[in-house]
Amino acid sequence: MTSPARMRPAHPADHDLAALADAFSLVTSTGAAVTPSLAGVRVTGVTVASNDVEPGDVFVAVPGLRVHGATYARQAVEAGAVAVVTDAVGAATLDLPVPVLLSDDPRALAGPLAATVHARPADRLTTVGVTGTNGKTTTTYFVDAALRAAHPVTAVMGTVELRIGDEGIESPRTTVEAPVLQAILALALERDAGAVAMEVSSHALALGRVAGLEFDVVAFTNLQRDHLDFHGDMEGYFRDKSRLFAPGQGRRGVVVVDDEWGRRLAREAQIPVESVATHVGAPESADADWAVVAADIGLDGVGSTFTLRGPDGALHEAASPLPGLVNVSNAALAVVVAHAAGVPLDAAIAAVGRAGAIPGRMERVIERGDGFPLALVDYAHTPDALVLALEAVRPITPGRLILVFGSDGDRDQGKRPLMGEIAARLTDVIVVTDENPRSEEPAAIRSAILDGVRAVRPDLADVHEASSRTQAIHDALALAHEPDTVIITGKGHEPTQEIAGVFHRYNDRSVLQAAESAARAQRAERHA
Repeated sequence: MTSPARMRPAHPADHDLAALADAFSLVTSTGAAVTPSLAGVRVTGVTVASNDVEPGDVFVAVPGLRVHGATYARQAVEAGAVAVVTDAVGAATLDLPVPVLLSDDPRALAGPLAATVHARPADRLTTVGVTGTNGKTTTTYFVDAALRAAHPVTAVMGTVELRIGDEGIESPRTTVEAPVLQAILALALERDAGAVAMEVSSHALALGRVAGLEFDVVAFTNLQRDHLDFHGDMEGYFRDKSRLFAPGQGRRGVVVVDDEWGRRLAREAQIPVESVATHVGAPESADADWAVVAADIGLDGVGSTFTLRGPDGALHEAASPLPGLVNVSNAALAVVVAHAAGVPLDAAIAAVGRAGAIPGRMERVIERGDGFPLALVDYAHTPDALVLALEAVRPITPGRLILVFGSDGDRDQGKRPLMGEIAARLTDVIVVTDENPRSEEPAAIRSAILDGVRAVRPDLADVHEASSRTQAIHDALALAHEPDTVIITGKGHEPTQEIAGVFHRYNDRSVLQAAESAARAQRAERHA
């Protein structure tokens, strides 16, 4: 596999365009000089991206923020598209040698159309969708580990990768576009997968990327400040997240009720929901269907154990393979979700407890010893996620806690000083650097973070600034001693860094490994 758009079944279904048009009440546009006939046109795929067209595709031209997709319709036809579906605005600009079909909302149509073209693969798979601000990736990987206890082949789709069985590729976004999603589900089915666990972003829910897919089980982790540049406010953010818990989108749900948004979702969801409380002793634990009633946060930095109370009152001993209370929450949710998806409870608990490392999620890159600190990489990029990450590693840090972090450009600017305040309050040494500046001036982003740092630490004691993220990591490792812990947050698994619209190959883990190698080489040279 080399591209998400190429992850298609080797033996696609073949459909009659006229029958599809009838099924979706699509009418032929008559704006062209000649109106091509639908008769005899065969359809084998669907796409919303003109550069991903394969012969036999229907190209769905959706209105974009800046440019209408119909602008690229001719390019799609030249690549082999046999028809174009668009709205009246897009069709008005087209005169093509293939049928142009009209839809009031082509974006909403893309998912159901692709599902039909690929013979509704999700109907023959066990499907799990996980949403929430923090913990989606970790929970999804934990769920996959449990699903593999019941299904020899599974698929994972999310922020890190798109994987079927043991073969995967980098993921372009948390949730791929609807036609790509349906094609991957069809490919997973073709490769004998029995279950799929996937992350579902709020953007995906707002933009219809999971339209045409009804999940067997949907899950909610939490809702914290993020993506307000897209959703407007927390109410809008919640509204889009809750779309996953609507009839026709999910059959049953599992909701963590540790925050007010989870409790509200559990009350308002229109599908059957099981609640999970993961804060030991919290008031919501008494009424939750499932609750963590005891937790032992391991001081070895590897994981934790906890006791989960089921709906029948029975107690179950379980474990998280990752450190911190936040991962107790993720593990408990995953156990309940997998059980709801048909995995025996004991098998789900055992599988989650031995789940492997997750790229960029509390990922241990350097182990403490031989003069080197413990060094980890974590994706935490919101205020609440940063708090949870720092609180998770503080108990396993005999010395100083050293943080390398930044904040994204072209995203919610209000969180930058908040994250600066958190860093100043919860760490000993700070290295502020760039994350993905995108089109913004990197120094301005760092300045906003430092404003928050100054609110807690006016003298900026033990605060450093580095314009190069690579240099920041080298600096942090040079500052650290063996009892210290270095945690690098914000990018996690990401394989690129976006600066001024250009994507540069970059990965925190690789840079940290290179910094360790350089430090060891320097040490060897000094002692030679």
